Amino acid sequence: MAGCIWLPYTDLAEAAAALGPFPEDLTVDCFLADGEWPDSIAEVEFLVAPYMKPPIPVMSRVAEMKSLKAVQLLSAGYDNYLPFLPEGVQLCNAAGVHDASTAELAVALALASTRHLDLYARNMPTGSWRNDFTTSLADRHVLIIGYGRIGAAIEQRLAGFELGSITRVARRARSGDVPVEPIENLHSLLPQAEVVFVITPLTPSTEHLIGAAELALLPDGALVVNVARGKVVDTEALLAETRSGRIRAALDVTDPEPLPADHGLWRTPGVLISPHVGGQSSAFWPRMERMVRGQLTRFAAGEPLLNVVA
Repeated sequence: MAGCIWLPYTDLAEAAAALGPFPEDLTVDCFLADGEWPDSIAEVEFLVAPYMKPPIPVMSRVAEMKSLKAVQLLSAGYDNYLPFLPEGVQLCNAAGVHDASTAELAVALALASTRHLDLYARNMPTGSWRNDFTTSLADRHVLIIGYGRIGAAIEQRLAGFELGSITRVARRARSGDVPVEPIENLHSLLPQAEVVFVITPLTPSTEHLIGAAELALLPDGALVVNVARGKVVDTEALLAETRSGRIRAALDVTDPEPLPADHGLWRTPGVLISPHVGGQSSAFWPRMERMVRGQLTRFAAGEPLLNVVA
């Protein structure tokens, strides 16, 4: 099987250097969603969307992509592409590519917040030597909401922190090496959760999964770490709880996003924000390239693609 593919590189030399030799009979064009469109728009069958590009510049001419069979994303999240996906076209996400990088950031956010590293960094420009007594991850009761690949990677990186306990939540209960609670049990689990990692996909059922009622169930001093999607947590409810000083939040994602400069979360004590950089580390490139190489091989051979989400 042959076909035309679009890859998110500046030119074919760069693409070949990153991905190695392409499978035989594939026609390759480069596409960065920067306003320039390859002449093969009617022939492209497999499109690898540039990383962190929103769907409109990528899919704005999808009606002209008469041969399109599959769109490969380089992100784990895919909800924003669903409204633009033509009937019969497969959508694949980058499951596994971001596990290491996002899990690292999730733990880093938790450590920075609990040990007040954000506060100490703000004291540096004035040379203020102001220390305080902080909270350790040791002995804390941790809850991971959305126990998939990244959730498991977060747990692996927490293994050396002498946690008090760790509870895992997913859409359905699972047994096996570790027990996983069903999402229906969430309310009964939140009162014991001192550190909550949110890493569930954004779907209609998970939008505002963590709202005012859920935040109110958390114990005083709890920390919410959101590395999922901003809309999984109700922003206004989170702002109210953090402004009261009752709980803390460490966020790599927000709703809206980018977060407006005048938004209250920026200046709320106890809130730490990173600008949606969970997947943006040196760990991204080798994992992304392995994934794309594998998908191109499958596509060229007519084999089923991996990570099909729609």
